Amino acid sequence: METRKRSIVKAVVWNVLGLVSMTLVGLAATGSVKAGGVMALINTGIGFTVYLMYERIWAQISWGRRHV
Repeated sequence: METRKRSIVKAVVWNVLGLVSMTLVGLAATGSVKAGGVMALINTGIGFTVYLMYERIWAQISWGRRHV
């Protein structure tokens, strides 16, 4: 089982990558850094929350794990 701290660090790193890529997509779609940034922040907030919950749920499921 992984620790909460590890789950949070993984979620933060993943979402920083998502924030950067979504900002670029938003910029390409709208031509505006501000609009792209707002879209990216909203997406990152939602994604962070959902990813963290998803990881914690799967951390509780033993199916598919090998026990040594």
